[in-house]
Amino acid sequence: MSVQQQTVVAIFDIGKTNKKFFLIDEQYHIVYEIAQQFDEVTDEDGDACEDITALTNWVLDTFKETLKLEAYNIKAINFSTYGASFVYVDKDGKPLTPLYNYLKKYPEQLTEKLYVNYGGVDAFSKETASPALGSLNSGLQLYRLQQMQPDIFSKTAFALHLPQYVSYLLTQKAVSDITSIGCHTALWNFNSNNYHSWVNESGIDTKLAPITAADEVETVSYNNATIKVGTGLHDSSAALIPYLCNFSDAFILISTGTWCISLNPFNDEPLTADELHADCLCYMSFQNKPVKASRLFAGQEHENVSKKLAAHFNTANDFYKNVVFDYTLGKRAMGEYAEGKRFNDVDLSSFTTYADAYHFFLYDLVQQQKVSTTLILGNKKTTRVFVDGGFSRNTIFMNFLAWAFPDKEVYAASVSQATAIGAALAIHPHWSNKQIAGDMVEMKLFHAV
Repeated sequence: MSVQQQTVVAIFDIGKTNKKFFLIDEQYHIVYEIAQQFDEVTDEDGDACEDITALTNWVLDTFKETLKLEAYNIKAINFSTYGASFVYVDKDGKPLTPLYNYLKKYPEQLTEKLYVNYGGVDAFSKETASPALGSLNSGLQLYRLQQMQPDIFSKTAFALHLPQYVSYLLTQKAVSDITSIGCHTALWNFNSNNYHSWVNESGIDTKLAPITAADEVETVSYNNATIKVGTGLHDSSAALIPYLCNFSDAFILISTGTWCISLNPFNDEPLTADELHADCLCYMSFQNKPVKASRLFAGQEHENVSKKLAAHFNTANDFYKNVVFDYTLGKRAMGEYAEGKRFNDVDLSSFTTYADAYHFFLYDLVQQQKVSTTLILGNKKTTRVFVDGGFSRNTIFMNFLAWAFPDKEVYAASVSQATAIGAALAIHPHWSNKQIAGDMVEMKLFHAV
């Protein structure tokens, strides 16, 4: 008796900590899931980095084992991973180096040499839409390899960003993808919409694979199965795709986590020097359009302060989850902030309750978020702000944000596993004949009261 197979797309969603694999059906429901973590290893300098061997083996083994599942007909596969990470492969496709950590300290003499030759750091950063972030500018990682490890550079057939490396494992075809190239890499000139001149003039362009559109696929055959394999996407760009597919009117997306990243796909104004100094940058959408973005380290600050409050009020570290929005406490926080008080300047003993202190902290944090988000609003009228991630579930944060933007509709929005869903949507026509579901984004409106 034959098994009625369910049509699905397979997605590898590879984060710094959690590595996930999903099967997603044509209604964009997750029907199968695997999660894995790997211990970090060290590079030749003793710096922590991803275990590329373990990751490679897991991707290949998971792919092979999943194809044996008789309940599913896997039509296609795609990938989303964290960015700013190059894998240097030789002519046989084998990695030549560790997968260097994007937080690895970068030699200042190399950046100084590069910036001096190309108009200074401000001009260089403006043209590449990349604040000077050291190894987080992944193009500089390739430059470092060329300058400091010339033997390995000469053996390198291709420098592949991580999403394209895991795609290469299945296709054996080396490609580059604009969402990885366009994300604070210092490789792309956003004015000319091409590689920056330093890429060709330095010679690192010889290690870069041809650019392939984010919605293109390669057909591979494995054990009598024919599967369409995508090129892979940078995770921040992938997470934006469900919103771009569901909403045509202009919006801002604040993606919250350790970093709160405000994304505006509808602001095509060039970055200014002031915006770059304020940590603004541009991502590139899967449609090859610049997405102006700003960043705030709000999630990390929240973690630090919640521990501080827990110690002072003798509560659990996650006690904030029990605190609900209180209008009176909110108005009090607003009044004290208006008088020039900031949370970090106030002695905790001046607060009578945890809730009082927490309201004031979040009001202060949201004011910082307002400044960060306002940086990328642009001149185009934007009426809606979507917030996804951890802070979208915090009613105090959301109410204060609605106060901060009284002229906009502020929504708590969520897409389950948004980066994986986005990677599936990018290649939708290659695996499904059905229309894209219009209700994949769950929303709750918050009013300024």
